[in-house]
Amino acid sequence: MDEHQHLPDTNQLSVLAATILLAYALTPFVRIPEMGLVLRLPFGVFSFQLNFGTLVSLLTAVLAAVGADWLLWGHPHRSGGSLLPHVLLPALTAWAIGVPLSTLQMGVQWWAVFAMGGGLLVLVFIAEYIVEDLQDARQGPAAAGLTALSFALYLILAIAARAAGLRLYLLLPLLVSALALICLRTLYLRAGGGWYLGWTFGIGVVAAELLVGLQYWPVSPLAYGLIVTGLVYALTSVASAMEDGRTWPALLVEPGVVMGLLWGLAIALGG
Repeated sequence: MDEHQHLPDTNQLSVLAATILLAYALTPFVRIPEMGLVLRLPFGVFSFQLNFGTLVSLLTAVLAAVGADWLLWGHPHRSGGSLLPHVLLPALTAWAIGVPLSTLQMGVQWWAVFAMGGGLLVLVFIAEYIVEDLQDARQGPAAAGLTALSFALYLILAIAARAAGLRLYLLLPLLVSALALICLRTLYLRAGGGWYLGWTFGIGVVAAELLVGLQYWPVSPLAYGLIVTGLVYALTSVASAMEDGRTWPALLVEPGVVMGLLWGLAIALGG
């Protein structure tokens, strides 16, 4: 079997990443009044603040999805199937970069997050390009790297959301929707393709229950992110192992070890 080793076109990748990062780099210098929305329901009143940063995050997510499709159309060994699986994580990555950037003041930390987010975005584009070709010599490591990057991104997102002090009705949709995209893509990669909506829904429900409970616990943002990420990674790993037909003792080893390490680190950091 011939093995391929292709990478996305450098010019296309550079233009795409630069456009997304430029949008975020200009955000602190654009001043547009926030728009307040109030939703009045019989059981409560919910207020939402829409600002320029929120709009940029949504637009860059769309741009990343379209850009990933643009990159993959030029793949010399494109499978010919739907490119939808390949646009989920790039869109989520571009959108998630804006969450911590919108809560931090312009300074060293802001630029550190900006640089790290840009690096993650480029790596996601490259990895998605590689896994498109099942005969690529790096397909396995790229798939594993995508999984690791997606959960690292979720950890950053959870920490930023907790640090921002979001209300529960804002935090739940944010973290559960991000989890759904990550879970769908991870199971697609690890369980041999296919949309595992049932598993995704079940994992989302369990994660939502944990998020509701942690909302009222005095835990630090870092510990919060580690606890949530540890659980959702373990559940996703168990789901993929069950789809692979592994036996119960074997399928619990990896998720148990990873969750134990992340939760142990959360406890060691003092909660």
